[in-house]
Amino acid sequence: MDTSTIIPHIEALIFASDKPLTTMEITELVNNALGFIDDRAAIEQVESAIEGIREKYDSEFYAFELKQSGGGWQFLTKPEFHKTVALINGDKFIKRLSAAALETLAIIAYKQPITKSEIEAIRGVNCDYAVQKLLEKELVIISGRNEEAVGKPLIYSTSKSFMDYFGINSADELPKIDEVLMEELVKATPVNVLGGGEDQEEEIFQPITETSNTTTVVAENESETNDSDVPPPDSDPS
Repeated sequence: MDTSTIIPHIEALIFASDKPLTTMEITELVNNALGFIDDRAAIEQVESAIEGIREKYDSEFYAFELKQSGGGWQFLTKPEFHKTVALINGDKFIKRLSAAALETLAIIAYKQPITKSEIEAIRGVNCDYAVQKLLEKELVIISGRNEEAVGKPLIYSTSKSFMDYFGINSADELPKIDEVLMEELVKATPVNVLGGGEDQEEEIFQPITETSNTTTVVAENESETNDSDVPPPDSDPS
């Protein structure tokens, strides 16, 4: 079968779909649409056609592109046209999440499947409202029950909408915890402050990436203190 025959049908399917389509779904839909029986389109042909479509819309002449996001293929406006499209969508264009909802979502994404009590143990606060909002926005789903826990509580996982929202295809594409910690971790450097009392327990926090400069910073501070508080030798008091 000629690949060029199925390319326009694949474009039409992806364009008309209200959700990302996987390669397998596209293959089945194309074969059903064209009524192929003996000469069915193979998944390899569909993959080749999709790659051709992707390269076609990568051109600067198109304002949208074919991307694999949310577990399937879909047409998305290119990032440079975000503000333009936002003009006709207003506030609906941006799904806003509160800090509490984002924290809860992050815990679910990295610890899934997870129960609400486990989420609350990590956050240290009640998460009923945050979880409910995430369910309403279809960013998380109830994926079953923990049969081994007392009361068999519900367990939560991220949804396909979550992957689509963040432009990924699976939770494996999320930033690694170690990478995040390396950016956020801070190191405490005790600094002795003249005068005693509680001030002696003050600490200066330097990012871990700046640890090599900490000694220099402390040394400079001590040098400035000495320069300002102690007169130089052989100085004339007058």
